[in-house]
Amino acid sequence: MENYDIIIIGAGPAGLTAGMYAGRQNSKTLVIDKSMAGGLGLEVPMMQNYPGFDLIAGMELIQKMKAQSENYSEILENTVIDSIEKTEDGFNIKTKNSPLLMTSGDAGEREFFTKTIILATGASHRHLNVPGEAEFLGRGVAYCATCDGMFFIGRDVLMVGGGNSAAQEALYLKNLGCNVKLVHRRDELRCEHHLQRALEEHDIEVLWNSTIQEIKGEMAVSSVTLLRDGMEEDYKTDAVFVAIGDDPSNDLAKDLGVALDEDGYIITDKNQATNVEGVFSAGDITGGVKQWIVACGEGAVAAMSAYNYFNL
Repeated sequence: MENYDIIIIGAGPAGLTAGMYAGRQNSKTLVIDKSMAGGLGLEVPMMQNYPGFDLIAGMELIQKMKAQSENYSEILENTVIDSIEKTEDGFNIKTKNSPLLMTSGDAGEREFFTKTIILATGASHRHLNVPGEAEFLGRGVAYCATCDGMFFIGRDVLMVGGGNSAAQEALYLKNLGCNVKLVHRRDELRCEHHLQRALEEHDIEVLWNSTIQEIKGEMAVSSVTLLRDGMEEDYKTDAVFVAIGDDPSNDLAKDLGVALDEDGYIITDKNQATNVEGVFSAGDITGGVKQWIVACGEGAVAAMSAYNYFNL
């Protein structure tokens, strides 16, 4: 059994920042991720105005954060949490290698004990699951208007979705200077009425009863196949922004009995503490404003709170 003061599950921006702030307090800290460090941060082609950088690629920023975090904590990538058991004085955690790394007869099983846990498991974008979506990620397909909208100022873009997030991001793109249209599969939006009024006031056209069947282009997105009122058509666009919801990665939270809100996100107090003693949380898994810098801030708070929990 390997002992740690703090184990952080998830090595995205929140988890890596938590690793820095926990380790610098002389806490023995381990960061575990089921895949590569970075989470959704790896999907950001270029980020504008992250403090200290006018413009930086998501992968480059992750590499810098990972190197910095490794000065203070151990990072274990491609490692799956098999089980977590709460004990009187902490938590027993069993892990195994990601299926991608498993060799014949070797699951890479390990056992850890920790006094505190920080859940930074994040969330995943819901995808359209159509041809071209994965191929053109970062080359016209995006899931974050505030991250990538600046690259399409003055150009034609489609925003896919009908809820609050899709409406808000469409308005953001319009105000940014993009020529945006909303693609919705039904004949009525799900977003709040004030957002529907705002879409009308900003002359944002809605393509009703429409779904994207394929995203096409050569080096970048140039068009989509749109199924509209039962008829297929080739529709010209420079980008496809997708806002059809996120799925919080909350399986471990459920196993621990951590309280979730109605959308499945972890509920925390101002110290990033959950309802379970010794369990803290940070980043996209807590819902709210899903921005890189917010995740980092929450990670720092969670790390300091976890340190104070077992030292005070």
